[in-house]
Amino acid sequence: MHFTSERRLDDDVLEREFTLDEIPGILWTPASVSAPVPLILLGHPPLGLGKMYPRLAGRARHVVADGFAAATIELPGSGDRPRWAAIEQARADLRRAMQAGGPVDDEIVDALVLPLVEKAVPEWRAALDALLSLPEIGGPVGYSGGVISIGIRLALVEPRVSAAVLFAGSLVPAAMFEEARRVTVPLHVLLQWDDEGNDRQAALDLFDAFGSEEKTLHATMGGHAGVPQFAGEAADRFFVRHLK
Repeated sequence: MHFTSERRLDDDVLEREFTLDEIPGILWTPASVSAPVPLILLGHPPLGLGKMYPRLAGRARHVVADGFAAATIELPGSGDRPRWAAIEQARADLRRAMQAGGPVDDEIVDALVLPLVEKAVPEWRAALDALLSLPEIGGPVGYSGGVISIGIRLALVEPRVSAAVLFAGSLVPAAMFEEARRVTVPLHVLLQWDDEGNDRQAALDLFDAFGSEEKTLHATMGGHAGVPQFAGEAADRFFVRHLK
């Protein structure tokens, strides 16, 4: 891990950009710590860290205020990372299907999501190795955000992830439902009831599939970008309860 920049934000948060095997990432930590703090990995859609930065930084500030560190990495084929022809073709197929007003078939969903999961999850685990080697960061670890299929796989295969907040979304391959049944860590799932890009019933079916003994569905009215502040605060309390 190589840190490329460092700045102190106005609310006592230290923000550092880094690269890990040419993968860009950002780490947010309390500006001063007396002991290693737990870590929350911030997931996000494949829109690029530059575009997602305002939302990620806002989430990170809340995380750090609760006594955690937060970190994220750029997803494959996004931002400044090399183009990924297969994923770009799958995105184009998805756009055409949605513009046509018809259902998105399983082949498009699988082509779009499964390769991303296969490539991104090992990268998240490598980033976790590097982050936990820093003296200011310790366990336990949480995962927060999307892509929900990445969160499912990471919660299943990474024993250091002790709890997860997942952002409900559509386009979940059938294979991920099978993996969801084997997830056992505590879960807090955020669902926007009127999300224009989400199949509500599919999100409910996925929640039902999770094998965790403790799982909470927090559904609020509103569209995709209308997550109310209190919903985020409930997710913050979930992590405080499970990671501190």
